[in-house]
Order: sequence, then structure tokens, then C-alpha cells
Amino acid sequence: MTPVCPFVKAARPDDASSKRSCENQNKNSCENENKMKNETADNSAQPKCPFGYDSVSFKLGPLSCIICHALLFESSKCMPCSHIYCKACISRFKDCPLCGADIDTIEPDTDLQKVVDRFIDGHARIKRPHVSADADEVIGDDKPVIYEDVSLERGAFLVQQAMRAFRAGNIKSAKSRLSVCAEDIREQLQRSGDKPELCSQLGAVLGVLGDCCRAVGDADSAVTYFEDSVELLSKLPTEDMEITHTLSVSLNKIGDLKYYDGNLQASRSYYVRSLDVRRDAMKSHPTVPSLVLDVAVSLAKVADVDRGLGNEDAAIAGFLEAIDLLESLEISSDEAGLEQRRLSVLEFMKNQVTEKQTNPNPGA
Repeated sequence: MTPVCPFVKAARPDDASSKRSCENQNKNSCENENKMKNETADNSAQPKCPFGYDSVSFKLGPLSCIICHALLFESSKCMPCSHIYCKACISRFKDCPLCGADIDTIEPDTDLQKVVDRFIDGHARIKRPHVSADADEVIGDDKPVIYEDVSLERGAFLVQQAMRAFRAGNIKSAKSRLSVCAEDIREQLQRSGDKPELCSQLGAVLGVLGDCCRAVGDADSAVTYFEDSVELLSKLPTEDMEITHTLSVSLNKIGDLKYYDGNLQASRSYYVRSLDVRRDAMKSHPTVPSLVLDVAVSLAKVADVDRGLGNEDAAIAGFLEAIDLLESLEISSDEAGLEQRRLSVLEFMKNQVTEKQTNPNPGA
């Protein structure tokens, strides 16, 4: 198999050693050699990046920014110390975080960024062979490298790097990695058709892109990404709880943006759609506590908008329904986090009802 990383050769069995073992006809040596072959074959089937980057472990390598912990984006060099960071990360500092030297200027390191971009382009991919009908094709001609995805590892790796950058406030880096991931998935969809698994992945990635836009105040772009996510996820089977959750969250996020924009009617329509998705999921999985909590939260969102629209009776009814759900919900002792969330949401609901009952005319 061709190596998945452009900077590493997959391990191969030692053919010469194998030949010597067989020539010696030593039983134990042959057994050990066969064992080594099997182990090496397994390693070849799952090549490892020489820098240790993968989608599971936490790794800071030579291509990482020590500030955001993600792969370098817009690599920039501090002068005069020459330490390198993402441009957005180091721009917040006056002294170098590594050595403490005063930063006189920040210069782009385009050569290193090209290495990073090449690494991302090839990580967790294999080269697709060139197919040509030209019999006179000259072997060794320079051809552009064509990559083809081989597993979910690449997408998971890109999302991992994006989330590190996002949490550190490097939104441009996060958007860049997520955009590459979305492009990869779209290419796979074109080749393999609308597979539910791929559509689900793309819907989730588009949702995170919406979060990036929302983080920098670009509400219009955020809504566009969330709506694209909803359109994809709405076509998928609702039996998958992960798909249902992602779909309902995207709907709620659009509702939130409409709410903050003052468009309560539009906000309510998205909240209701999210509530309907969650109700349907709860019918199929009535014993899943997290789904019950999600339904209660959606009821609260709709009730809050109803109150804002002046429909107090509908608001109280929504809060009371959510309270009934939460009070009847039984959560096992080993899910302490879920129980804490239940109590927190329940307290909020009761406060919404109690405050209105004790002060029915706050403006009087």
C-alpha cells in the first residue's frame, strides 16, 4: 500500500532477512520471521505519521503553534528571535511566549507554511494511480499528485485541529481546516453518491463552520452554514440519534440568531422545528435521558419566545410541560453530570413560572 503521509514510507518486511531464514531451514527462525511479517503487514495497513499527528492523541510537533496547539496557519516569525507561531496567535503578544524576547516585527514565513499546507494535503490520504490510455506514455514524467481519501482519519484529524484553533480564538485557522474537510467530503459524495454517513459528517462540519462565523459576529454567514447543515441532515434517517441531535442543534442555533436579531416569529419557527425533531426522537427512544432533557430545553425556548410575543398562556403551558418531563425523569447515579444539568434546567423552568405568578403585571 502506498503510504498515507507524504513524508513517510510504510514499513516493509525485511526480504533479505526472510531469505536467509528460509535458507537456513531453521524452524524457530522461520516462525519468528513469519510473525514479524504478519506484524509488519499490520503496521503497513495502518501507516503512522512520522510526526505523530493523528485524530486521537494530543500532539505538538514541529508544524504546531504552541499558542493554539493546532497546525500552523499563516505562519509568522517573531523578529529578532525567529520563533514561529500562527499570525493571529502571536499578534496578541508583545513578547515572544517561548523566549520572552521583545517582538520588534512579525514576518510571514511562507516557506514553512507551504510545508504545512503540503502536509495537510497529504495527511491520511493515499495517492490515486494515474490512468492513461496512451501506450507511449513516458515513465517518470512529472505529474500532479492526485490524492484519494482512505478513511475517516483525515476528516477527524482536520476537525481536531480546527477545534483546537477555535477554542484558542484563532477562528481563521479553524475555518480554513473545516473548509478543507467540507471540500473533501463533497468530493467523496460526488464519487460515491449521497451516503448517509458522509451527509451526516458534512452536516456536522457545516454546523461548526456556522459556529466560527457566529464567533466573529458574521450572523448572515452563520445562518447560511446552519441552513445548509439542516438541509443535508433533514434528508437522513431520523433513527440515528447523533443525526437527530446535530439537526436539532443547528435549528436552535438559527433560532438563536433570529432571536438576537429581534425576529421573534422567525426564531419561534426554528425552535418549533427543533422541538418537533426532538419529540419524534423521544418517541423512538423514550428511555434516553439526554433526549428528554433536549425536549425540555426546546420547550423552554419556544415558551420564552411566546412570552416575548405576548402569548403568556402558551408560555406558561410550555414551561409546565417541561417541568413535568424533568420531574418524572429518572437518571442513574453514574450519570452525575446529566443529573446536574436536569436540576439546573428544572430550577430555571420553575423560576420562570413562579416569577410570573408572583408578579403578573411587572409593568404596572
